[in-house]
Amino acid sequence: MFRSLALKMAENAAKRLKTDNGVVAIGTHNGHFHADEALAVYMLRQHIPSYANAKLVRTRDPKLLEQCDIVVDVGGEYEPARHRYDHHQRSFNTTFPERATKLSSAGLVYMHFGRQIIARRLGQPEDGEQVGLVWNKIYLSFIEALDAHDNGISAYDPAGIAAAGLEKRFSDGGFTLGAMVGRLNPNWNDPIPEDPVEAQAAEDKRFELASHRIGEEFDRDLDYFTTAWLPAREVVAEAFAARTQYDPEGRVMVLKKQSAPWKDHLYNLEEQAPESGKPLYVLYPEKPTPDAKWRIQCVPVSKDSFQSRKPLPEAWRGFRDEELDGISGISGSVFVHAAGFIGGNKTFEGALAMAQKALL
Repeated sequence: MFRSLALKMAENAAKRLKTDNGVVAIGTHNGHFHADEALAVYMLRQHIPSYANAKLVRTRDPKLLEQCDIVVDVGGEYEPARHRYDHHQRSFNTTFPERATKLSSAGLVYMHFGRQIIARRLGQPEDGEQVGLVWNKIYLSFIEALDAHDNGISAYDPAGIAAAGLEKRFSDGGFTLGAMVGRLNPNWNDPIPEDPVEAQAAEDKRFELASHRIGEEFDRDLDYFTTAWLPAREVVAEAFAARTQYDPEGRVMVLKKQSAPWKDHLYNLEEQAPESGKPLYVLYPEKPTPDAKWRIQCVPVSKDSFQSRKPLPEAWRGFRDEELDGISGISGSVFVHAAGFIGGNKTFEGALAMAQKALL
């Protein structure tokens, strides 16, 4: 039954191709779908003009795939010149530049078309520096997780985890980007329409939903990194260059006007200037107004670490207001977190005094 249904579904796909002369077609496999091809199709249709109105053909029939203008995640071929982007063949070992994770169809499409997507959003040439920064950042923050998921690569080395005797304390629900798409597939015992046209249509409808769902998350990242993260680079670079104004060794960095996403940019700037002093504290106003209170935040040892390079003094931690004034000897105190990674003062001068005293 299932084999005959599959054959009828393939025949139906062939009829769709024959009746859509002149319409660009994107091919991918039918059946159980995954996050990588769902996102690959979305990026092409929503962000690449030549595929904006493309017909989607979901099949495993080589003859039907041959008629498609571009094929992702099926067909056993990786040939960019012919727009074939599969990664399942034994000979495939392509990775994103300077990364070790083998690509999936999402990574392949992003590697070849991502610069175009970002360049169009920024209104800049594809080989521009800012386009390259965002292209690399979105891969690291979003696409690589899909590549790893589809290729069965764990974020942590299983052998290392076992050797350390580490066990999960609770279930996190398994809610990853890949799982988010996977749960949109039909359940094993959901009824399948007997009519092959209806069966394929029902399956394709689910895929379309999954493609738009993962695509929404991609678009949120694209919007964030082009409109918020990238402009913050200039703000952080200015503060990084001026940090010796507040400490001769450059250990205090001040974001003068308002807070901005600073961690990624700070670590990147430090890599470019390895001989200069590394900031230990970052100061910034809580809001962009003259009467704003100021925060002092410790720089973590790494982006995702909870360990600070130099925590605020232990004697200050967990205290507030006048009591903290008396302990620290600095007026205008607001608080210091019990973990010592952040504090606040009513004025910039007070926050700077906290930083300079904490350096001692």
